[in-house]
Amino acid sequence: MPLIRPFTGLRPQLEYAALVSAPPYDVLNSTEASSRASGRPWSFLHISKPEIDLPPDIDPYSDAVYAKGAENLQRLLEADVLKQDTQPSYYLYGLKMGNHQQVGLVAVANVADYNSNRIRKHELTRPDKEDDRVRQIDALNAQTGPVFLTYKHHFTIDTLVNTLIAQPPNVNLTADDGVIHTLWIVDNPDHINTFTTTFDGMDCLYIADGHHRSAAASRITAKRGEHNPQHTGEEAYNYFLSVIFPDNQVQILDYNRVVQDLNGLTVPEFLDRVAQDFTINLNNSAIKPQNCGEFGMFLNGQWYQLNIHPEKIPTDEPVASLDVSLLTNYLLAPILNITDLRRDKRIDFVGGIRGLSELEKRVNSGEMAVAFALYPTRLQALMAVADAEQVMPPKSTWFEPKLADGLVSHLL
Repeated sequence: MPLIRPFTGLRPQLEYAALVSAPPYDVLNSTEASSRASGRPWSFLHISKPEIDLPPDIDPYSDAVYAKGAENLQRLLEADVLKQDTQPSYYLYGLKMGNHQQVGLVAVANVADYNSNRIRKHELTRPDKEDDRVRQIDALNAQTGPVFLTYKHHFTIDTLVNTLIAQPPNVNLTADDGVIHTLWIVDNPDHINTFTTTFDGMDCLYIADGHHRSAAASRITAKRGEHNPQHTGEEAYNYFLSVIFPDNQVQILDYNRVVQDLNGLTVPEFLDRVAQDFTINLNNSAIKPQNCGEFGMFLNGQWYQLNIHPEKIPTDEPVASLDVSLLTNYLLAPILNITDLRRDKRIDFVGGIRGLSELEKRVNSGEMAVAFALYPTRLQALMAVADAEQVMPPKSTWFEPKLADGLVSHLL
């Protein structure tokens, strides 16, 4: 079976595209989703966050929530707001945020290649989040949240994509956050064959974002294959919805840290401890790190530039050499006693999209004692971790811009 293949996408009719398109299900909480969907009956949030249409005290993981999502999907289908394409196609998905642009291929990717690690992972998943996605896919009989994949850019793909996006898009809309989303349908058989065969010749793809969605897809394949006596491997449930971007277009922003206290240390004591492994320089303005091994620190109303001593950076360990690992291993763990980034309530994480002013705000308010600004994880470092079949620390990458939910779904 090929690594990727075209599919008959479920899409909003053109006049409804802007009304349906919604932020990804996992970037809004229920309250935010309810506010965003208010007065918007066709918003995909009614499908991806269906608890917003139920009593406010509802458990978001109750059977009623998944059933409501299925009911809302059916409502949009019956109203002809969403319609399935009749011909298997690929789609090109363009994102423009400020001066940054990227274009990826919307396809369905082979679960068997995910299982064999040809589609490579770099992150642990949580069973409860996997369970949620499995139940959601089962209830809808569809995959509605695409997995964000990346690949080492390829001349043939670049050339064809540039040719196709020179044509007017089928969908062009601007989301509430100002990000422009464009979609082109690719239904020419020759173009489809070029995409399929070129990607099939690649060694691997990498998951950038969407580990829980891809893990859930694998579980759905196993479950449905086991209960289907006529299982062939060609069924739609053997593939998962993906948008695949070239590595030279993917944008990773910084993923910063804020900590509630100094672990009982005074400011001078804390700085003395930090100075054992970092060079410290005061700065009059916010520090946005420009290189690996460089950190900004906001403490007691003052910005500091930290540079880890070069000999502390491993040269042959993909995970230990990451900036997020260096900060944990030489500062957060030994000095602040934060060893479990997943569970320790004293630490929080701030996506780079919110800017360094958010770090200052969290500290100046007294909510947090110290903030750390990091240099963004490089995509090549992510790939190296995945190639080594290792796992990155939590909250290592923040991808922007985000894919919308609802523009293309995959019916099973």
